Amino acid sequence: MVFGWGKKKEEKISEEIPLQKQIQLSDVSKIIHQILELRTTQILSDIKSIRNNTEPLIAELIMIGNTLEKDDLQVDDIDKHLRIIVVRGKQQVIDMIKKDAIHLPNIASYDDAENLSVILNQMLKKIGDVLGRQTRVIHIFAKKYAEKLKEILIQMNSNHVEIQQLLKNYEHAQSLSTEILESLKEIVDLENNITKKEQRIAEIHSFIDSLDKKILSFEDSIKKIQTSDEYGKFLDLKQILAEFTVKKNQIKNDIDSQFTKISRPLSRYEYVSSLDKEQKNLLSKLIEDPFEVLLSKNRDSIILILENVRKGITSGSISVKDTEKSFSQITETEEALDGFIKQVTEFVDKRKNIQDQMIAFESNELSDLTSDLKNALSDKEDSKSKIKTFQDEINESNSNIPKLISNIEVKLRTFSNTAYAITYPKFN
Repeated sequence: MVFGWGKKKEEKISEEIPLQKQIQLSDVSKIIHQILELRTTQILSDIKSIRNNTEPLIAELIMIGNTLEKDDLQVDDIDKHLRIIVVRGKQQVIDMIKKDAIHLPNIASYDDAENLSVILNQMLKKIGDVLGRQTRVIHIFAKKYAEKLKEILIQMNSNHVEIQQLLKNYEHAQSLSTEILESLKEIVDLENNITKKEQRIAEIHSFIDSLDKKILSFEDSIKKIQTSDEYGKFLDLKQILAEFTVKKNQIKNDIDSQFTKISRPLSRYEYVSSLDKEQKNLLSKLIEDPFEVLLSKNRDSIILILENVRKGITSGSISVKDTEKSFSQITETEEALDGFIKQVTEFVDKRKNIQDQMIAFESNELSDLTSDLKNALSDKEDSKSKIKTFQDEINESNSNIPKLISNIEVKLRTFSNTAYAITYPKFN
């Protein structure tokens, strides 16, 4: 409490029982703007009235300052030092009133109302500070002014508190209106997104229908090809080739079994020899997979490699556990070489003959149709997945709209002191 005045005791306002109205969601924005416009007009009118009630108080304050300036307060008979303090205090009060007790601005807009509150707050603070410091001087030597000053300042402070409360209430109303309008915009955005996604779903369904027709066409064309005589011959040749591959495995096993016997000296020869690139590759194949290189064109080179291995064993550059056994296995391999080459050559020739026949009967169209069918089926699955994603998003949006509407109803009730039941065509 400064200079004997404080805040006005707050009065309890009895709650009014809200009315109930049913409105469309599309009406909310109009209601908000109408109520806010009325609130703006009302607050400006109320604050203007308070301003007009405060202005005479300031005029009275100025009059008191003028009167006090002419009043000597009868200090001639008091102690000199005390007289100096009283005169100085009196002058501070007079100077403060002259400087800070100013006329309030007129109210034509909400900005004017906010500015008025700031000016009045600063005025009360400065006046209160000076009067607070000089409270003893005023109450003892200017007692006839003290009660009136107290009365004026209490009323001015009460008016300022009322203005602040009005501004606070209006700001709260503005905040609520902004939140409601933002929720309305969010609903509109959700509705637009739902419409777009429903259109995309319709487009995708149309696309799937076209895919179904293509898939049916591809399947019919594939079936037609697969039931043709040419395709039947192709399958027969394919079966023959598969069975013929068993023959390859038999030949390969025999060859691998023979070359395994000399794999150790062959491997050692690979490290100690200085062969050219072609011979080195041939030697590596003989060690890894001799079936692939047992061809007529490689016969002489293979014999040369085997004889060089024999020489390496003889010279000691290639070490083996049993020299005679190694010589015997090399000789055995050389003697079996022509038979192996013949078997491999016959196999390769027969396989090529079967493959050439298959090429003649093989249908490029079938390959293309199979690829197209696979792509169409994949596109259909992707499209179904997109529809599910869009539908999930639509369902989520549809579930969010009622929540937003309920939130708007709560805020609108606070904003307007009326209970509104909002109807939304899509859900009614």
